[in-house]
Amino acid sequence: MSTTTATETLTYDVFVNEPPPQDGLLPNGEPKRFSPTASTLIYGSKDAVLTDPGMTTDQAQALGDWVAGKGRNLTDIFITHGHGDHWFAAASLAERFGARVVASAGTIAQMHANVATRPLLWDKVYTGIPASPVTAATVPGNRFTLEGHDLVIVEVGSTDSDDTTILHVPDLELIVAGDVIYNGVHMYLAQSVLVGGFGPWREAIDKVEALRPRHIVAGHQNKELDDDAQRTIAQTRQYLDDAEELLRTEDTAIDFFNAKLKRYPNHLGRTVLWVGTSVLYGVREHPEQDVRQIIVAAWL
Repeated sequence: MSTTTATETLTYDVFVNEPPPQDGLLPNGEPKRFSPTASTLIYGSKDAVLTDPGMTTDQAQALGDWVAGKGRNLTDIFITHGHGDHWFAAASLAERFGARVVASAGTIAQMHANVATRPLLWDKVYTGIPASPVTAATVPGNRFTLEGHDLVIVEVGSTDSDDTTILHVPDLELIVAGDVIYNGVHMYLAQSVLVGGFGPWREAIDKVEALRPRHIVAGHQNKELDDDAQRTIAQTRQYLDDAEELLRTEDTAIDFFNAKLKRYPNHLGRTVLWVGTSVLYGVREHPEQDVRQIIVAAWL
């Protein structure tokens, strides 16, 4: 769990779920392990909204028990983007709490695409993923409410996946950023090979900053760190700056990986760093290959 912040009538709290087990070793010899995943509960005196409920049955159980302990009526589960690690457990939690699943139209399309890749990717890497029907619905104007407070879905484009969104809670000066902003965790850089670099991601960060949040919950974060918006925005930009520099100076994927580890020795999620690095250099070294096949192979 992480920071709790409240107005007189609205509060948010964060639950950081442990990564699921994974087979294999990284090039530095350490076991592969996915990134910790953060879910945000925004709640008033009676009702609550949950974001990005995770991937596995075990994660859903741990998160669901934490939510139940808050003693609120869960009305909605919001999904920031289509990557399965943020929502494959949504249906089971929606059933447990009788909640509606909400997302943008673009995110819903990406959710369907991630379901299609389950047998090719997700189910080969991780066990314990529950049935993941796409039950999410859009809301008029990308806006819904919690006890009279506006919750605004803001579409920000391509970051570490296509069609990503954030959830803006103006009355809390809060943004639930999904994978637009990271916090003490290695960023998944592979998407850049599909969109021609990190420019779209930088534009998304600018959109976050323009909303002037005080608090940002990153989809992947070190639970020991706070949710300070200025710090997390600056550090996310710096991570991209460093990646661009190292892509110019490092000749191989191993060199890039080791250079990132040296610059970010305390960052979690080294498996995600290695996967993204493998994609960046795989595309560079094999431009004739299908990019999406390179991405899938990097995870396996």
